[in-house]
Amino acid sequence: MEEKDILKRLIKSNSLFRMIHVTSRIYDILPNNKEHIGAYIEYQDINELRDDFLDELADSIIDWIYSSEKFLELKKAAVKKGKTEAAATQEVGRKARQKFRGNHLNDNLLIQGQLGELLLFQFIQHCMQAIPLLRKMQITTSSDHERFGADAIHYKLEQGKNIIILGEAKTYTSKYKFNEAFEDALNSILNTYANHRKELNLYVHEDFLDREMNLIADKYLNNTLKPIEIELVSIIIYNETSKLNKVSEKDIQKQIEKIIEKKYHDFDNTKINIVQNPILLRITYIVFPIWDLKDLAQRFQKMI
Repeated sequence: MEEKDILKRLIKSNSLFRMIHVTSRIYDILPNNKEHIGAYIEYQDINELRDDFLDELADSIIDWIYSSEKFLELKKAAVKKGKTEAAATQEVGRKARQKFRGNHLNDNLLIQGQLGELLLFQFIQHCMQAIPLLRKMQITTSSDHERFGADAIHYKLEQGKNIIILGEAKTYTSKYKFNEAFEDALNSILNTYANHRKELNLYVHEDFLDREMNLIADKYLNNTLKPIEIELVSIIIYNETSKLNKVSEKDIQKQIEKIIEKKYHDFDNTKINIVQNPILLRITYIVFPIWDLKDLAQRFQKMI
């Protein structure tokens, strides 16, 4: 597989990211020699594009569940049963939403967790240009397998280097203390890093990986994928309570970016032990404040 093949597999998510404002810059946090990300739901003038964001996010569920190849396979099977192209597309979409919901439609913690994982999946593809090596949702909905530990394992080939990206999502709808949430996210991603090879080994040669991704995963586990580098991504989606002075779109943007900047600045850098965990030199943080996150999660749950 070449770099151009990876780029062809990337999911087009421009419509979703027109509803998300993304700022990438160096913040006052370790590691401070690389850029981290601040994100929030986009505004149009003084109107938050909340409904549009939810619509686009819900529409992207099918991309999280199925690869393009699997989608076409399922659609073709539905057409063969006697459905039109449009009806077949609807059937595959319905199955994807059913898999997303599972048997826990009333489990608010599950919904907010999956909302975070769905956003993580989109950010890694859109910002890091890396495709899923393993689709966690297919494992989560299989009764024959235990829940996969990492929230995301993606892959990209960049200037001849094989890069594995491990991702974790933390979503807090309550008035959770941000610093505690950030520390929890750090501990979680380090645990993912420590265990990902063992977990990935459980699913190689299963139906969860297509042929090319299976070959890559197999080479990685056998230490024949050279050269290799591991990167980490941690997204923290939290309930923000600061009041915004909604005068203009530009002013709202400045206010939110100051809030994100302060969240990064106020975290205790002594809790980011790079000496003990040098892999943290390769972490990218994504801080995503959402106002009334509980309401947003509940509305998202109703949509799916």
